[in-house]
Amino acid sequence: MSRWLVTGCSTGIGREIARAALEAGHQVVVTARKVADVEDIVETYGADALAVPLDVTDRAQIDAAVAAATDAFGGIDVLVNNAGYGYLSAIEEGDDADVRQLFDTNYFGVVDTLKAVLPGMRAQGSGHVINISSMTGLVANPPNAYYSSTKFALEALTEALAKEVGPLGIKVTAIEPGAFRTDWAKRSMHETAAPIEAYAADVGARKDLIKAFADHLPGDPRKVGEAVVMVAGLDAPPLRLLLGKDVLAAVRAKLAEMTASIDEWEAVTVDTDLPRGE
Repeated sequence: MSRWLVTGCSTGIGREIARAALEAGHQVVVTARKVADVEDIVETYGADALAVPLDVTDRAQIDAAVAAATDAFGGIDVLVNNAGYGYLSAIEEGDDADVRQLFDTNYFGVVDTLKAVLPGMRAQGSGHVINISSMTGLVANPPNAYYSSTKFALEALTEALAKEVGPLGIKVTAIEPGAFRTDWAKRSMHETAAPIEAYAADVGARKDLIKAFADHLPGDPRKVGEAVVMVAGLDAPPLRLLLGKDVLAAVRAKLAEMTASIDEWEAVTVDTDLPRGE
């Protein structure tokens, strides 16, 4: 049995991760900005579940959630950073305040939660940080430029963190789901309030397509929850785990394109040193 803290559990992937962990016999601090959204989980799973209000942009609430986990279960073994939302916009269309708020939630919310949880994990000499990234954290396309940027940043954070805390007994994994049938493209989605006509045929059309197919996406959020619980039980978990046929195809295509470009331009790449003796 492990002690979990999961952020962003009101709907979708976060909710399924919390449920899967509880069904596997773990103790879980289940969080949401509105605690009423997760109280039904406590009613279902009893004393192993603790509902706590948490807005990851509020450091005081983060500290209170970690303290609640310590009081109720004695600490945290698994931290799942899941809280976040999407934002559809061409780069030129993006509202400055909205984009900064997006980073405050999707990236700095993770940073602040890590800073609150890592001291306890270091003290016990063990733990597992699982960051819920995205296919868009590996492959960037319109109209997700800003959302993708938050996830690219999260990928870098995850990669460096694994090297920092691995020697301390703490494991780190990024989960990269593709298109899953959640509220991400519906209730949780934000978008620019000032679209520019020049982008309508491309970026605007992509926005409409994402929203139109929100209820028809192939991925099952329940299987993400099961995969996260599986990974948390491994002695040697992967640094990255892709989930979905779409993300697998997209990442393989990107790697092939990158390899071809690197090979094509290798002569220029290596011809940058000063002549010998200078």
